[in-house]
Amino acid sequence: MPSQSESIPMSIRRRSVIAAAGAALTAAPVLAACGNDGDGATAAAEADGATASGTIRLGYFGNVTHAPALVGLEAGVFKETLPEAVHIEETVFNAGPSAIEALFADAIDISYIGPNPAINGWAQSQGQALHIIGGSTSGGAGLVVNESITTVEDLRGKALATPQLGNTQDVAARYWLKEQGFATDENGGGDVAVTPIDNAEVAAAFDAGTVQAAWAVEPRYSDLVIKHGALEFVNERELWEGGQFVTTHIIVSKAFLDEQPALVKAFLEAHLAALDFIAENPEEAQTASNDRIEALTDKRLDDAVIAAAWENLTFTADPIAASLQGSKEHAVEVGLLEEVDLKGIYALEALNQVLADRGDAEVSAGDLA
Repeated sequence: MPSQSESIPMSIRRRSVIAAAGAALTAAPVLAACGNDGDGATAAAEADGATASGTIRLGYFGNVTHAPALVGLEAGVFKETLPEAVHIEETVFNAGPSAIEALFADAIDISYIGPNPAINGWAQSQGQALHIIGGSTSGGAGLVVNESITTVEDLRGKALATPQLGNTQDVAARYWLKEQGFATDENGGGDVAVTPIDNAEVAAAFDAGTVQAAWAVEPRYSDLVIKHGALEFVNERELWEGGQFVTTHIIVSKAFLDEQPALVKAFLEAHLAALDFIAENPEEAQTASNDRIEALTDKRLDDAVIAAAWENLTFTADPIAASLQGSKEHAVEVGLLEEVDLKGIYALEALNQVLADRGDAEVSAGDLA
């Protein structure tokens, strides 16, 4: 369910090595998609990442939910793990649709991204443009409220902020409200007024009383609680089996997967190294993430906020496929997505080969294989 800043308009800024990205992708209704033959995924699994050479054009967001990318770049983990002949060019986004458009325009090869943009990209290309090649981040979203709301029924007649109509948190909020018996509509009507507000502005709206609740993602979730007096009402992990749901995963363009299997495998090896660094050095990883966020946005998260956000997130290579299917079903249920077949969206062969080489357990696409 997710993201987050996966829906704010266009990218933050470009670093000197960043290639130009496309304009934001329109959230149009989507149709059923079909998979591909999977030859690129097989080739990537069999490739030797250690001998890879060339450039990986990488997309990511300046957000703590993309910490494996932030740490990989800021702490030098990617540089240390990738072969010397492999170089990364960065493009920084704060909008999932923008990242998908850039991938469609052949401006990036691989990107960290939230679930709903990946679903839409898969559907809009009818399964021909991208695959999910690994997990990155789970958790870190939910409902926070002001002190006037102590029961579910207290939400009736209130305004609830989400980052953008149809984004991951918006879908999560509308589906949960429907489960509680509340009606909503796309124009802020119904029993609860679901109100899209830019992540950067939601705290001011909450303080002013314009909204009394928010379905937020980290670090906004923890920021509202720690700095603005919000109360935790629903942590989204309570709503998923095992407490796990995808917030960020990694996509690759099908063309890049087919043409550069060794580079894909090398990147996955570097991604796993970043996950190792986070697990083994949590304080250093938080600092590195905050350093990169500050460099990208000119703003640094309060230490207490990033520490709380970190505790609310799980960094994992598992893409948590069952939750992607669930997110899709929820979006269809609330009328924000037409039915789409996600079978074939995952290409996990290369990741599983890298995991096997490390002696780690493989991950699964479940029913979406």
